[in-house]
Amino acid sequence: MSVTTEKKDASEGGFAEVVKICAQALLIAVVIRTLIFQPFNIPSGSMEDTLLVGDYLFVNKFSYGYSHHSLPFSPPIFKGRLFEGVPKRGDIAVFKVWVPGDGWTDYIKRVIGLPGDRIQMIDGVLHINERAVPKVRLPNDYIDGEGGAARHIPRYEETLDNGVKYEVLDMDRSGFLDNTPVYEVPPGHLFMMGDNRDNSTDSRVQSAVGYVPMENLVGRAELLFFSVERGEAAWAFWKWPWTVRWSRIGTVLE
Repeated sequence: MSVTTEKKDASEGGFAEVVKICAQALLIAVVIRTLIFQPFNIPSGSMEDTLLVGDYLFVNKFSYGYSHHSLPFSPPIFKGRLFEGVPKRGDIAVFKVWVPGDGWTDYIKRVIGLPGDRIQMIDGVLHINERAVPKVRLPNDYIDGEGGAARHIPRYEETLDNGVKYEVLDMDRSGFLDNTPVYEVPPGHLFMMGDNRDNSTDSRVQSAVGYVPMENLVGRAELLFFSVERGEAAWAFWKWPWTVRWSRIGTVLE
């Protein structure tokens, strides 16, 4: 064998090894994203101030089991859920909604109603099974500076019957969704709501989101691993000293 042939064989062998390593890395990444954790970024203010535009978080894929929505692009290869786990009231969950023109789209909201629950908003107060959820005004307003001058928005703390506490915003004292009919959650479905109550398209809007089938769950939001200011690009690393919200990194979501 000539020196030229040996060099050619070594080059081809090296290229094949690179291809093999890349394929293995891709396979591992797909398995992790499908079965364990999926990164997710917050595109809207519907969960403020729990989650902010520019937050990046990990979603636990095995918390509720697996459906075809656990796979990239939601291929309809099977129905139902494998290893199904029931969400707890108060969980922050990612789920799929069919949006005309966009296909299956990720939404993130809080689990408020479980199968069989009756949900209603009365004068801005959440009622679950005819009982008002305790709502206490917090001392400091949420300050929203989007679009110009800072706007002070009242913040409240709600406490669910299982002890879960979280903050909600009340942008409009007489918002369109502050008074609703009674929603009776069907079997196998959930009632999801955003913490920014007057700026959230959620299960109260039956024509858009409505009751969410358990099958549409993607996973539970658990850890905030990165965050940049609204309108900033996460990949612009040279701006990080000024644009990264350092205090939010590592926040465990409850």
